[in-house]
Amino acid sequence: MKRLFLAGALALLPALGLADPQVGEQPPVVKLEGKNGAKVDGSPWSSDQLKGKVHVMFYVDPDERTLNDHVADALKAQNFSREHYGSVAVINLAATWLPNGLIESSLEDKQKEFPDTTYVKDFKKVLVKQWGVKDNTSNVLLFGPDGKLLFYRSDKLSDADVQELIKTIKANLPQ
Repeated sequence: MKRLFLAGALALLPALGLADPQVGEQPPVVKLEGKNGAKVDGSPWSSDQLKGKVHVMFYVDPDERTLNDHVADALKAQNFSREHYGSVAVINLAATWLPNGLIESSLEDKQKEFPDTTYVKDFKKVLVKQWGVKDNTSNVLLFGPDGKLLFYRSDKLSDADVQELIKTIKANLPQ
C-alpha cells in the first residue's frame, strides 16, 4: 500500500509544478505582473520574451546571490553578441527574510550597472510553482531562440557545468 501511495504521489509531482524543468521542452508561459512581480521598472514581464535569441536566466534566492557568480563571470568573459544573446535575472523575493525594499533598491542599481540584463522580481515564487525550478537557491537556465529549455542546473554549478553551458550557447548562436 505504501508503494502504491508513493508511486501515485511521484506521478503528481509534474502536475503540482514540483518536478525539474524539462530540457528540450518549452516551459509554459509565465507572466510576472502586479502582486506576482514585474521588471525592475514596474512593467510586466513574460517568459514569451525569452524567444528570438539565446537567453540565459538566473533564478536566484537573494540569500544565495553569489553562489554562481563564477558562472556570470565566465559568461561575461565570452563577450557574446547581444544581437543574438540575452540575459535575465529573476529574483525570488519570497525566498528571503531580507526586506523587499532593500532588495529592490539594489536591483535598480544593478539594472543601471548592467543595462543589457533584464532584472525581474518574483514576489510569489511563480517560477518555482509553475516551472519547478528549485527554491531557496540559485538556478541557471538556458533557452534557445525558439523558447525551448536547453540547459538547467540548480545550486552551485561545477566547472564542467559552466563549460557545458558555454558550449551549448555557442552551438545555438548563428554562425
